[in-house]
Amino acid sequence: MKKISPPQMSTNSETVSSPAFTQAFSRFSTSLPPQDPSSITIPRRYLDNLTPAPSDLRPHCSARDRLLLWKPTFTRSSDNLTAEITDADLDRLITVINSSWQSTTRETYGAGLLVFHVFCDQRLIPEDQRCPADPLLMLTFISSCAGAYSGKTLANYFYAVRAWHTLHGAPWQMNAAEMKAALDGAAILAPPSSRRAKRSPMTLGIISSLVTKFDLTKPLDVAVFACLTTTFFSAARLGEFTLPSLKAFDPGQHVKPADMRRDQDRHGHQVTVFKLPRTKCSISGEEVFWAAQEGAFDPQTAIATHFAVNNPPPNQPLFSWRHPNGLRPLTRSEFLKRINVAASELGIDSLKGHGIRIGATLEYLLRGVPFDVVKSIGRWSGDSFILYLRQHAVIIAPFLQGTPIMDAFTRYTMPPPR
Repeated sequence: MKKISPPQMSTNSETVSSPAFTQAFSRFSTSLPPQDPSSITIPRRYLDNLTPAPSDLRPHCSARDRLLLWKPTFTRSSDNLTAEITDADLDRLITVINSSWQSTTRETYGAGLLVFHVFCDQRLIPEDQRCPADPLLMLTFISSCAGAYSGKTLANYFYAVRAWHTLHGAPWQMNAAEMKAALDGAAILAPPSSRRAKRSPMTLGIISSLVTKFDLTKPLDVAVFACLTTTFFSAARLGEFTLPSLKAFDPGQHVKPADMRRDQDRHGHQVTVFKLPRTKCSISGEEVFWAAQEGAFDPQTAIATHFAVNNPPPNQPLFSWRHPNGLRPLTRSEFLKRINVAASELGIDSLKGHGIRIGATLEYLLRGVPFDVVKSIGRWSGDSFILYLRQHAVIIAPFLQGTPIMDAFTRYTMPPPR
């Protein structure tokens, strides 16, 4: 019998020179997207009571750049590795990790990092003791701020210091139970002025009244009203359909007409679906949707009118409007300004963007939509949506009647009142 020889292994030089290896190797260190020039901002002047001590480690920069540009004395080390890790590799690593936080989160964390370093400056904490931070230092920081900040703000500041450690590779060794107890205590001791009053929910009655103050032949008014009804009936965040500034548009992050489609189920029930390219909770994006409604607040009629008047291009912001100087994206500030002008004319108190999502949650619950379905519409993975509940007794009323009103399908566990 003829002996079959085993296949010969390629030598290292053959492997390295092979086209497949060369193609794979070329995928390493691919150029990262450059920073958008429109995102570069001039740093604001420090407040007199929040000015850090001068340091080469902490250049004056915008809040959202502090995590990246404020350097600890602690640095990552590749001393224990046999392979060569260059400074360029480490810089790239920091850039990649920094991209894991959205710009708004980095801005919040930048504010917290400033407060932490001002605290350390006042206590004469040496640079090398700020990172890695000792648990006692963090507990002292939290307790020192108690009574001056809201619990949520102080928690964000605590997480800011943790994010700074994570970004620059410093160990973060805290007693979770101890830290939680300190943050919970600080929240209880927060000044009354730091607690926001509950935002009033947007209602269909308010929306119906607002439309009487809009001229739906004008580009801005029709864009604002279409945005309002779409945000409301999809229970979306206002920032998912508006832009933070005129130059902030990023087609990879913001919804466009091309991201909109119509679907229907096997019974012919139609829905309009919007693919949000990126959201606060998902870098891969999420879908929101609404169905046509009967009344002046119908989102289908509103968005059709918007397209007829403004005709936004497929790959521009969905609610772009025809400004005298050219097509302009609808910003959050422009949206709120316009609806509050209308609200003022109607004698309605100032309206907040968050009230739209609160109102949508309330509306669907009052219609008898099961709680799990409302959670799905609003894209809540846990029970955080109970923070949006208003009129809790009215919502639960059908479940309390002597004669059952809700059938078995809608009997879902009620979340506790807040």
